[in-house]
Amino acid sequence: MEVKEEESSGTPLDLFLKIGLDERTARNTIANNKVTNNLTAVIHEAGVTEGCNRTIGNLLYMVATKYPANALIHRPTLLGYIVSTKIKTPAQLEAAFSFLSSTASESFELKEFEEACGVGVEVSEEDIEQTVNEVFKQNKGLILELRYRINGDLFGHVRKRLPWADPKIVKKLIDAKLYELLGERTAADNEKPSKQKKEKPAKVEDKKVADENPVPPSEDLNPFLIFPNPEENFKVHTEVFFSDRPVLRCCNTKEVLDKHLKRTSGKVYTRFPPEPNGYLHIGHAKAMFVSFGLAKERGGCCYLRYDDTNPEAEKKEYIDHIEEIVEWMGWKPFKITYTSDYFQELYELAVELIRRGHAYVDHQTPEEIKEYREKKMDSPWRDRPIAESLKLFEEMRRGMIEEGKATLRMKQDMRSDNGNMYDLIAYRIKFTPHPHSGDKWCIYPSYDYAHCIVDSLEDVTHSLCTLEFETRRASYYWLLHVLDLYQPYVWEYSRLNVTNTVMSKRKLNFLVTNKHVDGWDDPRLMTLAGLKRRGVTSTAINAFVRGIGITRSDCSTIRLERLEYHIREELNRTAPRTMVVLQPLKVVVTNLESGLVMDLDAKKWPDASTEDSSAFYKVPFSRVVYIEQSDFRMKDSKDYYGLAPGKSVLLRYAFPIKCTEVVLADDNKSIVEIRAEYDPSKKTKPKGVIHWVAEPSREVDPLSVEVRLFDKLFNSENPAEHEDWLSDVNPQSKVVISGAYAVPSLRDAAMGDRFQFERLGYFVVDKDSTPERLVFNRTVTLRDSYGKSGK
Repeated sequence: MEVKEEESSGTPLDLFLKIGLDERTARNTIANNKVTNNLTAVIHEAGVTEGCNRTIGNLLYMVATKYPANALIHRPTLLGYIVSTKIKTPAQLEAAFSFLSSTASESFELKEFEEACGVGVEVSEEDIEQTVNEVFKQNKGLILELRYRINGDLFGHVRKRLPWADPKIVKKLIDAKLYELLGERTAADNEKPSKQKKEKPAKVEDKKVADENPVPPSEDLNPFLIFPNPEENFKVHTEVFFSDRPVLRCCNTKEVLDKHLKRTSGKVYTRFPPEPNGYLHIGHAKAMFVSFGLAKERGGCCYLRYDDTNPEAEKKEYIDHIEEIVEWMGWKPFKITYTSDYFQELYELAVELIRRGHAYVDHQTPEEIKEYREKKMDSPWRDRPIAESLKLFEEMRRGMIEEGKATLRMKQDMRSDNGNMYDLIAYRIKFTPHPHSGDKWCIYPSYDYAHCIVDSLEDVTHSLCTLEFETRRASYYWLLHVLDLYQPYVWEYSRLNVTNTVMSKRKLNFLVTNKHVDGWDDPRLMTLAGLKRRGVTSTAINAFVRGIGITRSDCSTIRLERLEYHIREELNRTAPRTMVVLQPLKVVVTNLESGLVMDLDAKKWPDASTEDSSAFYKVPFSRVVYIEQSDFRMKDSKDYYGLAPGKSVLLRYAFPIKCTEVVLADDNKSIVEIRAEYDPSKKTKPKGVIHWVAEPSREVDPLSVEVRLFDKLFNSENPAEHEDWLSDVNPQSKVVISGAYAVPSLRDAAMGDRFQFERLGYFVVDKDSTPERLVFNRTVTLRDSYGKSGK
């Protein structure tokens, strides 16, 4: 491969090609400054600037990208073993990383190191062949069943027994043995295994639910396997390279980690840290699932910690709401704490930070701070004497300095490429009483200062947050490092966004405050209170979140239909069926005796046994029934299965009826009533089946209820992209029907009871209901589009 002379002479690219990297890998490496610097240093340190073979070069590349930063003192020793080919395989190198990271700054015996890395261990081809034969003998039945699809498992079995065996020889012998046993590969062997679908329930008439759209297989996997155990919080590299950038990872000393493990008994500790400045939304459901779920899965503990560092935005209402919603979502906190519980410790650590020369009192205005940060310029007060900053900080605490006239800033790195290292504010003055701590303090810590310290004080093992906080890792670990505090494992995941809604607390607050919706629990909002009021269950939300998984992919806008799929999945199993008519049209059954009422059996649970009496409820059938206006037309057509003049339909659970007459109003336009005859023998077999509600007797009217039909709050999938996002509000997002008729059995329904209104959707009794009038909210329609319309 030809390389241009001007690119190859004396450049990093030249070095990387000399050690055997292919040109594509070499050029991709150069695109990442951090890897380029690491690999260049490793090549010089190993003394191979004039080149080496490709095997050694690949191992050097592994050292540049994966070497544990807490053991840099031992890197020259390892490079010597690589260049001398004493360590010659990736397996040996991984073993070396593990050994060196556990010794960190300690000295070690070379004999122990060599034993741990398999130095000098020669595995003959005969040894490998014998082991391959044993593995094949023990797994013959499975091999014959899975054929060539088992190849990777066999390789793993052999490597487990012979970790230092040459992987190329292992693969060659396994391939030969498979060919000997199975012969040539078939077309079926080359096919990817089909994904198993969930078993579909038996087909039920009129059943329009999500069973036909199986849940993605990822939902059956354990999403928490990606997280390390607490005792590994010293092994993690300082930098791990993802697809496009390196991110910082914690690196505790053995002494700090040992003390932490003693305090926690090695348990997992997580925290869910909401700000009490608004209602929780569905994005918080994912945050709860990640933090509470990991603790539960590992037998650990999860704090509910209120991040209450801004007294101006916080309310008791929000605190009470959060606690209620966490419980409703099925999570039980190990302990409820507040950042304000630690105000004294945070203050004392701020004083210590000043004493160590890592913080100073600053007098710049917010505008000046912004300007200086943009220009990467130091504050004029950055180098003021420590004693002076201590004095001024004490005056800030005692309320002797006006609000806005001073802040405490961390002395970080104003030349960094990361703006979150530009001397972040640690404390500001606010003469505002705090809802939890009262008027004891007039200085309050910032999120950037308090969050990581309280994580450490609470011995959190896994500090989990969304991706927008990734750039704050640098300041998070910088602060814990300069204060010599225990460092939790930080991991960011993609935040959850759902189409056709807004998730910003600012926008949600605007909608509520300006009465575009009916409060924080309006069923059109993706607040958890709104979803609860809409009839969505917490288990359906958790199933939805689990199915999305815990990834770092930052394209996590999920179609609303996917959430609706999980809602239908559950309500189809749990919500009893009943009949309600939204727009009643009167039908008089002329061949039924006036005043006669027949109690018919209607099925609550379509999949229940007919011998189970609890699976039925009584529906009165009388001379007068009501059908949906949309189920009648004056003109029939082939593709129409409703009622029309001279046409028959089946009243569900009752009898076929045939339209014999249409009574019109005086204007000859609007319909007053339909007259029909019923066939008690049920010999008529019409194609159409419609629902209905009867008038029990001439003295008693049908049960009248209010029904609220909710739809997507915004017309477009991502309303936040529009500058005038309010113009995108769907005017039909809420339709109130005040004159709907329901079967009498619904009279005793209580708030929160859920039902499937046949052919209409799933509904829940709303809190606005009174003893005189029931109100139902539509949770979701029957029709499902998940699996047809996107992710």
